[in-house]
Amino acid sequence: MLEPTSLIILVAVVLGIIFLSVLLTFVPVMLWISALAAGVRVSIFTLIGMRLRRVIPSRVINPLIKAHKAGVDVTTNQLESHYLAGGNVDRVVNALIAAQRANIELPFERGAAIDLAGRDVLEAVQMSVNPKVIETPFIAGVAMDGIEVKAKARITVRANIERLVGGAGEETVIARVGEGIVSTIGSADNHKKVLENPDMISQTVLSKGLDAGTAFEILSIDIADIDIGKNIGAELQTDQAEADKKIAQAKAEERRAMAVAQEQEMRARVEEMRAKVVEAEAEVPLAMAEALRTGNIGVMDYMNIQNITADTEMRDSIGKLTDQPEDGENK
Repeated sequence: MLEPTSLIILVAVVLGIIFLSVLLTFVPVMLWISALAAGVRVSIFTLIGMRLRRVIPSRVINPLIKAHKAGVDVTTNQLESHYLAGGNVDRVVNALIAAQRANIELPFERGAAIDLAGRDVLEAVQMSVNPKVIETPFIAGVAMDGIEVKAKARITVRANIERLVGGAGEETVIARVGEGIVSTIGSADNHKKVLENPDMISQTVLSKGLDAGTAFEILSIDIADIDIGKNIGAELQTDQAEADKKIAQAKAEERRAMAVAQEQEMRARVEEMRAKVVEAEAEVPLAMAEALRTGNIGVMDYMNIQNITADTEMRDSIGKLTDQPEDGENK
């Protein structure tokens, strides 16, 4: 059994170890020592205050040490405020160091604003040092002679740090270059001129200042590939001829329908007249009977009318027999 004195000492040692463990966990003493060793003067109470503000001290102190070693002038408050705003402190510090090495002016406030805007500030600095090449898809334009010309361009751009916040992205640059290519091809008198001198496209497009309002500065526009497409003019003429043909057919069908309607109308009139004639002929016997009854005509007059009618029918029959071709003659 341990003596009471020894037991008290053991308990005190255990409690001391537990207290030191808790203290070292809450107070980043090793980080404070690393900062002092790197020449960065930061108070231990500042580190405790970061813990109380729910800031991970290593996310601020390690970039601060890196910036101090690189000669970049930043303060603890700047880094901590950027961290609390949801920014990436380490990436901003790396961007500041890269900008200083490349002799690019990049204040901390601008780098922090670029990072908070959702852009990669380190990538922007790297793109300022090493320009990026953006390749467009095949863009089709039609020359004045109706021939389609397809061109693919390579755009060499450099990030513009000053316009990186609020500036348009790569999609806008590609759209503007595509519009310039279509306009240049469309203003050419002949597609052969475009094939002979593709540089006219890049020179014309580059002179329009397409990088205005974007986050990039266009350094050059090079035509990577050019090809001939369809004969749009011939297709349009063919489509126009087909449309004219359909219009002519529709008009002819309209005239035919009107002719048929007029023919049917004439037939209806003829039938109507025939009906009236038949109706009138049907009233003749009634009129004859009425005339005989009233004494307007006599029996001999009626017989003369019958004889004339019979004679007329006989003459018609003889005329029909005479008009028929004889045997052996061509019918």
